[in-house]
Amino acid sequence: MLGRIPLLVNLVERGSGMAALNEFFGSAEQGRGHVALVSGAVAGGKTEFLSHFTERAIESGALLLDATGSRAERDLPFSVVRNIFDNPAFSPDVRSEVMGVLDEWSEEPPAPGRMRAMPRVSSALLRLAEKRTVVIAVDDVHWSDEHSLHFLLYLARRIRQARVLIVLTESTRPHQDNLTFHSELLSQPHCGRIALRMLSERGTTRVIAHHLSPNAAARSAAECHAITGGNPLLLRALLEDWRGGECGEHEGPVPGEMFSQAVLSCLHRGESDALAAARGVAVLGGAESSGLLSRLLGLSLSRVERAVHELRQCALLEGRTFRHGAVRAAVLDATPARELSDLHSRAALLLQGDGAAALEVSRHLVAARREPDSWGVPVLREAAEYALVDDDIEFALRCLELARDACGDAVLRAAIKARLVSLVWRISPAAAEGHIPQLTSELETGQLTPRDFVMSVSYLAWAGRLDTAAVAVEELGRCAELADVAEADEAAIAAAGQWLTMLSPPLRARVKASAGGGTALPSTPRGRASDAYAQAAATVCAALSDRPAVPAVAEAERVLQRYHLSDSTVQPLVFALLALVYSDRLDLALSWCERLLGECSARRAPAWQALLSGVRAEIALRQGDLPVAAHHARSAMAQTSVQSWGVGIALPLATLIQAETGMGAHSEAMALLERPLPDTLFQTLPGLHYLRARGRCHLATGRFHAALRDFLACGELMEGWAIDTPDLVPWRLDAADAWLALGEPERARSLAESQARRGRAAGEKAPRGALLLLLARTSSDSRRRLAMLKEAVEILENGGDRLQLALGLGELARAYRALGESNRARMLVRKAWHVAKSCGAEPLCRQLIPNHTEGASDPAAYVSTGESDAPRDAETLSEAEARVALLAAHGNTNREIATKLFVTVSTVEQHLTRVYRKLNVKRRRDLPTKLSDSALVGIA
Repeated sequence: MLGRIPLLVNLVERGSGMAALNEFFGSAEQGRGHVALVSGAVAGGKTEFLSHFTERAIESGALLLDATGSRAERDLPFSVVRNIFDNPAFSPDVRSEVMGVLDEWSEEPPAPGRMRAMPRVSSALLRLAEKRTVVIAVDDVHWSDEHSLHFLLYLARRIRQARVLIVLTESTRPHQDNLTFHSELLSQPHCGRIALRMLSERGTTRVIAHHLSPNAAARSAAECHAITGGNPLLLRALLEDWRGGECGEHEGPVPGEMFSQAVLSCLHRGESDALAAARGVAVLGGAESSGLLSRLLGLSLSRVERAVHELRQCALLEGRTFRHGAVRAAVLDATPARELSDLHSRAALLLQGDGAAALEVSRHLVAARREPDSWGVPVLREAAEYALVDDDIEFALRCLELARDACGDAVLRAAIKARLVSLVWRISPAAAEGHIPQLTSELETGQLTPRDFVMSVSYLAWAGRLDTAAVAVEELGRCAELADVAEADEAAIAAAGQWLTMLSPPLRARVKASAGGGTALPSTPRGRASDAYAQAAATVCAALSDRPAVPAVAEAERVLQRYHLSDSTVQPLVFALLALVYSDRLDLALSWCERLLGECSARRAPAWQALLSGVRAEIALRQGDLPVAAHHARSAMAQTSVQSWGVGIALPLATLIQAETGMGAHSEAMALLERPLPDTLFQTLPGLHYLRARGRCHLATGRFHAALRDFLACGELMEGWAIDTPDLVPWRLDAADAWLALGEPERARSLAESQARRGRAAGEKAPRGALLLLLARTSSDSRRRLAMLKEAVEILENGGDRLQLALGLGELARAYRALGESNRARMLVRKAWHVAKSCGAEPLCRQLIPNHTEGASDPAAYVSTGESDAPRDAETLSEAEARVALLAAHGNTNREIATKLFVTVSTVEQHLTRVYRKLNVKRRRDLPTKLSDSALVGIA
């Protein structure tokens, strides 16, 4: 079937031309000779058209004498005439005579030579026409040699009374050297012209219908015509790619190898200028400016215009651009590498001179794959920043790499290198480590700008090269003391010191004196990268301080509001979020974190996404939402490799370990403890998170001594670093849990009381609920224990940690049971179970209700069980009030109730006020008992 494609393609919509040619042939048979000039664009089907006609002429008894013009033989005199006479129809004597004449006059100039040779040669041919009709067919006559053209013109003037039909095919636009031949030939009265045009969309549909199903033809005809422009050669190739490809008819046409070869065939068949113009258009991406294309190719404007016209005629161009990307790709792939590089380099220089945009110029500089001159360095740097606006990181990297290689200034090259590292870090911090040794040497020689200095120190610290970073800060700090330095340089050194000592407090003694590291904020922030790092570091230090010099929450919000997400601010923004977390403002931290995650989700920045997902996981963990915490922690770790995380791996890893432990997936949590860690991890804040997570895992799996060791090690580090705050890690409460598990309640009480004394001294409020729970667990006085648990639950109900609330409710239930109040205890246990279930804490659920079945998970099941202690004259709740009361009884906050019921917080508060009045209760925790009488609930 594929073998029939050429004939079918090239004969569609050629009926009128074939009819005209048949009419000329009929006249020739009657002794009235004709000349037919068939013109059409390159690859427009002229050869197939001529072949089909000559086959029919032979079937009619005509003698065919054919030849083909060739670009390679154009300088050989009489090459076409020799081909015409190289035919068995001529006797050997005649052929020998003609060839002798041609040889004799081949060396003569065309004008005098033809006058002597033409009569003898033409008479030999005309004698054949006395017996039978002679068809002389010359394909691509525009490539004929000059002597042969003169002969054809001489013969054409002498066949009006002969049985001769001359059929010539030529390109639509005659060659410049053939204009005389062309005009004189068309001036003959017996010469007719037949124009072959590209296929219409209707013609394309007819062609496709012969080779594909009717549905596929109707569906794809417009697309095929758009790809090929009706060029028969291109259409045939497209059909062959389509039929021979892996995709079926329903997938649609896809240009492939055959299509590319057809494109190149079109170009090589045409004028040499057309090939050069196609390469120029491919490099520039279009031919909008003929002047630019002319300068690029070194051709005159008229030659360029003719070449572009020819490309349009053969349907490779639509307007002034390639009609399909596959055409451009074929041209570029076939262009020799050196020539392509030269074209791109020349295009870049021309565009720069014309004032083109940096991105446009740089695309040619990058495509040239060679170092540009010095003028290209600033252009490439500017283009890289514009590329980042569109998140085209790969192109930005190529621009910066090229600029770095071409830059001769050491300081400028260092700045380019630092920017390059920041982009690599955005994609993969592990890949950026390969550039760190060079950054280190530039740090030591002071070649980096203040902005790049701070960022480079942060990358070194992130990679765990704390000592290297500290040495760089120390050295520059000492140099600054010995010489006057600019304000920006001094601020950068101080910011780097603050950042380094915030992340790794043990370095404080080394760096603080030399770099002025501390917790003070910049007096007048100026939007520099060093300001962002300094402010974020000071904010975190304030959140971890007993007596902060700055209000941590307000300053954290300022950092988040002041700086947009970028390579130079992503780490400061992440630590500003952590400052809110350490300040127990999970609501604010969640809002900002979601906003930043939404901003970077549409950008290609895996490292940013990973960092923010890690913070989001920590927020969910502190809210007691274990499944969400595990999800975001896994997402964070999947965004980039473990090597890329550096010391930061402790953040998502610790969260995931605690979440898996809380959900009862102990084997998964233990497997996570086998992950390799950076050697310097336990000299950093993230290391404290990991120590605690490992301890909690050991505690849950019965390794009480190992857990105690981790908790005490955490406390030793925090005390030594002067950041002993439970908002970071409540190590005393954790250690007290371990002592209780080991059967040492006195030691547990001692640690809890120690934490209580510190809390009162520092004015801490956030961890008081958990502290009271622990103190209650160590108390032997049941009444005092009950009072502490009531206060703890009340605090936890207004807090953000739902898992702690579930623990508190469970402890309170046990306290009531010990006092004989079984109904109240039962309702609290069920409420605790419901809250624990919402947290994903399956082990706690099983501990609270060992024999629980799935059918009892309906909250309504808890409302109608147990004995009621409600007064007989209690009012019946409305449906809306009952819904609010049920959700409140199961531990939901007012805001959560409002969200679930699609009402305002104010409405929830009004309903609860009426519920308290009707049920004669004062506190939320008394609701479960009062709701135990189903008669009070006005819903079925």
